Amino acid sequence: MQLNIEVSWIVLAMNEYYPDELTYKSPEVANGSNPHKDLSVNNNPGEATDELSELRSLLLGVETAQLDKLYKRLENPQIQAEDISRLLPEAVIMRTMQDQLLAEAMVPTVEKAIQSSVNQDLNVLSEAFFPIIGPATRKAISTVLGEMIQSLNQTLEHSMSPQSFKWRLEARQTGKTFAEVVLLRTLIYRVEQVFLIHKESGLLLQHILAPQVAAQDPDLVSAMLTAIQDFVKDSFKVEKGEALQSLQFGELTIWIEEGPQAVLAGIIRGNAPNELRLVFQNAIENIHLKLHTELHDFRGETKRFSSSKAYLEECLEARYKVPSKKKYIYAWSLLGAIAIALGMWSFFSFREQLRWNTYVEKLNSQAGIVVIQAKRGYGKNFISGMRDPLAVNPHLIMRQANINPNTIISQWQPYVSLEPQIIAKRAAELLQAPKTVSLKVDQNGVLYATGNAPRQWILEAKKSWRLIPGITQYVDKNLLELELQELQLYKQKIEQYQLLFLEGTTEFSQGESNKLPNIVSAIKKLSSLAKSLDKNVRFEVIGHTNITGTEQRNMILSQARANKISAYLNSQGINTNNFTSVGVGSSQSPSTALTEQNQHINRRVSFKVFLIDAHN
Repeated sequence: MQLNIEVSWIVLAMNEYYPDELTYKSPEVANGSNPHKDLSVNNNPGEATDELSELRSLLLGVETAQLDKLYKRLENPQIQAEDISRLLPEAVIMRTMQDQLLAEAMVPTVEKAIQSSVNQDLNVLSEAFFPIIGPATRKAISTVLGEMIQSLNQTLEHSMSPQSFKWRLEARQTGKTFAEVVLLRTLIYRVEQVFLIHKESGLLLQHILAPQVAAQDPDLVSAMLTAIQDFVKDSFKVEKGEALQSLQFGELTIWIEEGPQAVLAGIIRGNAPNELRLVFQNAIENIHLKLHTELHDFRGETKRFSSSKAYLEECLEARYKVPSKKKYIYAWSLLGAIAIALGMWSFFSFREQLRWNTYVEKLNSQAGIVVIQAKRGYGKNFISGMRDPLAVNPHLIMRQANINPNTIISQWQPYVSLEPQIIAKRAAELLQAPKTVSLKVDQNGVLYATGNAPRQWILEAKKSWRLIPGITQYVDKNLLELELQELQLYKQKIEQYQLLFLEGTTEFSQGESNKLPNIVSAIKKLSSLAKSLDKNVRFEVIGHTNITGTEQRNMILSQARANKISAYLNSQGINTNNFTSVGVGSSQSPSTALTEQNQHINRRVSFKVFLIDAHN
């Protein structure tokens, strides 16, 4: 492209110097075949040759001979082909994205190319399409066979012979259709040997045998099969592409499946179904796919084909038929019915025995139940023993064991069980323990009470536990009074209250006075509850300030804030004799960094509650 641009500038310059002289045209232009190849040279070479030579030297700095070579290079079609080859792929992609005209234009060319390839060598395309055509053909054939089997299935549905019932049962167990089972049971065959033979040379590539089959010389068999095929092709008029598919020798049949480069032959004893053909075809196709290179480059080395054994072994199928007995049909049917009845009776009897044993074992494992006698009868079962009234109901265990209560006669004598589980149930019942209390008895008869309970119940339990049979000791150190918990909750609630003040005054900040009724209510409830629990309560009202101002002034201001709250509480009917008002100034304020961000938090009154036992 750069060379064409430079020449164009040369042409313009030459036309500028010689406007009356026409440009030189190549022979193609002169003949009218290519009007676009105008090159800038004089149309009258006899008159201005010297001037043009001088101009060429001035513009290009090259000799006339070199410029002629340049023109010849521009007219070389190979230069244009190289440029087009670099642009052609992108041009095809862009054109394909625009519309379908390019594809339609290429159809005749592609068709002629395929036709030409087929005329030259048919094996090229046949080998390329061989792995694809086989599965597609088999799929079409399997569809037709499926329709045939379905029709046959409908015909055989009405068969009522004993053998048909056997086949129907097999069809239900295996998931196959009834017709498929019939076909399998009426066709008897066995594939005894499989040969893989190189098609071109006739040499044996691989050979496998079925179990318990006498082996012949496989190379000899391979040579004979190849000779027979060659004889048939040479002796009869056989079209290209056709091949020998089977040979029959008495009860032996040789099936042959050809591929592009190898032949698979199987020796079959008996009557094999057509489905076996599909197995042979699939095997030869897989061998060509996996060993295509080895088959193409075969030079007599057979070790490279050991991997084909897996595909050949798939062809070693066998089908056997059990001889049917047609005599004594009714007798066998009666015996079969009796056997079925006995089997069902044995099954249900065994199942009931298992359920009965499970029921007895579960009863013996229950606390408060002692089984003394358990026996089975005809239609009725009998069980007797002792049962604590607090033990589990035996009818509940019957339902868990899937036993009908009407089939069991039970006799239970009441008694008092001293097993820990029953003692714990009895303690919970006699002491009327609340749901928040957990009672547990160990092997030594010690009763442990944990959880939360009212104070009155705790006091009653300490008096009543001795009346419970089997209890030797009562431990309630992990049992907490609900009132004490409630007292602690009120204490935490009061200590969480804080009343905020305006800076430098004893006036509340906005909305802080709304907290006072709640504080008064909490203090009254805590005082009343502490009195019922023989607890003394002491309150401390603490005033605080921020770090602004002198510490002396802050102490006075914090004390005034605390006194104001104490006076308010006294005015609400609260006895403030156990209240202490303390001003701490800014001594208990947070750090300076936090104070600068939260100055209003330091201007507050907080509370401290102390609970003291009355007898201390």
